[in-house]
Amino acid sequence: MLSRAVTRAAAQRAPLGARAMSGVTQMTVRDALNGAMREEMQRDENIFVMGEEVAQYQGAYKITKGLLEEFGSKRVVDTPITEAGFTGICTGAAYAGLRPICEFMTFNFSMQAIDHVINSAAKMYYMSGAQIKVPIVFRGPNGAAAGVGAQHSQCFAAWYAHCPGLKVIAPYSAEDARGLLKAAIRDDNPVVFLENEILYGMSFDIGPEVLDKDFTVPIGECKIERAGSDVTLVSYSRGVHTCLQAAEELAKMGVEAEVINLRSVRPLDRLTIIESVKKTNRLVTVEEGWPACGIGAELGACIYESEAFDYLDAPVERVTGADIPMPYASNLEIDALPQINNIITGVQKVCYRL
Repeated sequence: MLSRAVTRAAAQRAPLGARAMSGVTQMTVRDALNGAMREEMQRDENIFVMGEEVAQYQGAYKITKGLLEEFGSKRVVDTPITEAGFTGICTGAAYAGLRPICEFMTFNFSMQAIDHVINSAAKMYYMSGAQIKVPIVFRGPNGAAAGVGAQHSQCFAAWYAHCPGLKVIAPYSAEDARGLLKAAIRDDNPVVFLENEILYGMSFDIGPEVLDKDFTVPIGECKIERAGSDVTLVSYSRGVHTCLQAAEELAKMGVEAEVINLRSVRPLDRLTIIESVKKTNRLVTVEEGWPACGIGAELGACIYESEAFDYLDAPVERVTGADIPMPYASNLEIDALPQINNIITGVQKVCYRL
């Protein structure tokens, strides 16, 4: 098993020339999101962006950089600090056939507008007898960043995944961000698009196919980021990166972990997870959100309620954020979020190595 890890690491170090020849380039998540919005706005004049500082300031995190200059103030709209107001405007515009992208400076602020997200957007297609579609994307950074305290560090994946009528997406890589945002904008249903501030500046390899203007990633499909045979690690957003780092350390211990990137939290690709667990016989879920009623709990239910239950060699192990409001002190903040050693400990538990 260790020799496979060494071979894989060497392959990652060596292929600069091969990558160039194959057309592989690097792109940040920030540029992937920006490019996806720009191309979709060029494709469809009914798409517009609205939110705080999206226009003249070019976005609090520069995700909307250059859009005001290209599309003008009617399609890139700055708002006052009034989430309930501009979320309601965007939802009403979607009722009328436009395709708004509603940006929250962080999803913590979406709590000011949750009535529109849930009652106005998520339920209208059902309540109208399928007469009114609501093609809207709610997007912005979600979860913990660094040093922003308890009120700005929550993960809302489980909150919104609980609600029928919404699709909930949490991308990890530049490919995820670009392909899933395009898919979300083209979807006729309300989509909650959970980004991560720490991932914005991270660069990823992308192939030439990802740069195609019609490249999309199907909503509701996982991606196996790393194949393995001994344990399945499942996460989303920044947690995928932590899982991949843990998997490399586990390989040095002779444990080959399969890492699954959920991409979509709702709808959930249960089949991919079930098949992986049937192969590895063990599951460790990783999320930065709180443990109670979390995504990990849903993943555990997915296994316990399926034929994969009979393949388990150990109970499902959950690695989550601490069940407390996020501390402000940096040392405590680190301890409150899943770290590589927490994942390794979880894997050791399900492998009975503790």
